[in-house]
Amino acid sequence: VRERWPLVAGVAAHVANVRVRNVGTVGGNLAFADPHSDLATLFLLFDATVRLASAAGPREVALTDFVRGPYETVRRADELLAGVRLTPWPAGTTGVYAKFGPQERPSLGLALALTIESDRVSRARLAVGCVSPRPHRVEAAERALVGRPLDTVGRVADEIGALAAAASDPVSDLHGGADYKRELVRVFTRRALGAVIARAESRPLEARYPHAILV
Repeated sequence: VRERWPLVAGVAAHVANVRVRNVGTVGGNLAFADPHSDLATLFLLFDATVRLASAAGPREVALTDFVRGPYETVRRADELLAGVRLTPWPAGTTGVYAKFGPQERPSLGLALALTIESDRVSRARLAVGCVSPRPHRVEAAERALVGRPLDTVGRVADEIGALAAAASDPVSDLHGGADYKRELVRVFTRRALGAVIARAESRPLEARYPHAILV
């Protein structure tokens, strides 16, 4: 996994705490459908599907359709989650995962990946988790990024952040109010874009933020 899916390995190393990581599984994480799941958010970047098995036979469901809401999935009572399939990224793809939260459970999880061909963005994936009832892609922001020269992406960071915030449906809870979470989405989308650009250009990341993990 570290060799072929380094971002997955990096994010998995920061899931919950060491006790949870030593007894939990990827399948259990997805089947539990916790809105704060790092893996469910990250896997949307890989167009993930889950394989469900029962005596009636197997079936595959896109992860976007599998999670219906907080702690609720389309898995039937007689089914087991038997596998997860991730679609490999094309060559030239750079990704980042940003996780923010002053408590153990994150207030925000945000995953971003850009594929660069001939110095232009040919493919974009942006997923937001933790703030809404379930993780979701931000397709409006993805469309706005595709086709842009890499050296101009930073100029539209505020626009992309605003699109991501507008597409979110935050739930007020102990991790913050809806307006606060929407602002988190806007700010960390902009920061994630900066991190992806830096990595694509082989530059070191310039900033670290309190209570934030950048993978």
